[in-house]
Amino acid sequence: MPSTFYEIYRGSPLGIALCDSVDDYVRSGEITEELGRIVLAEFDRALADAMANIDARASIKGHLRTYRNCDDVWYFSLRDATFKMHNKQTVSTSRVKIVACKHGDAVALDLGVDPETGEVIPGSRRGKRG
Repeated sequence: MPSTFYEIYRGSPLGIALCDSVDDYVRSGEITEELGRIVLAEFDRALADAMANIDARASIKGHLRTYRNCDDVWYFSLRDATFKMHNKQTVSTSRVKIVACKHGDAVALDLGVDPETGEVIPGSRRGKRG
């Protein structure tokens, strides 16, 4: 059964833990591979739906290094980026990779980790377009 949801949340700490657990259960024979795929597809759907309902906004300033679009998925690479959240909190990093995927009327963002400092940008965010 093909999933209509993006799998970007599987790279989050929660997604990695779930994938590892599903792999362990499949290897031990406690669940089938098909059931494992269903569990991961449900995770993708549930996170996409939950993120679509977040009404948070943030602004990003930084130096754009590269960008590209492939199949309605945007990839951005920024240096010296500053994220200003709706609650006035700011987070700065020397490097960040952003993956933005359209889902309905919302855009999902998968924010990366600074490879130099190991600094994690707050997890995936989804905000209404507008």
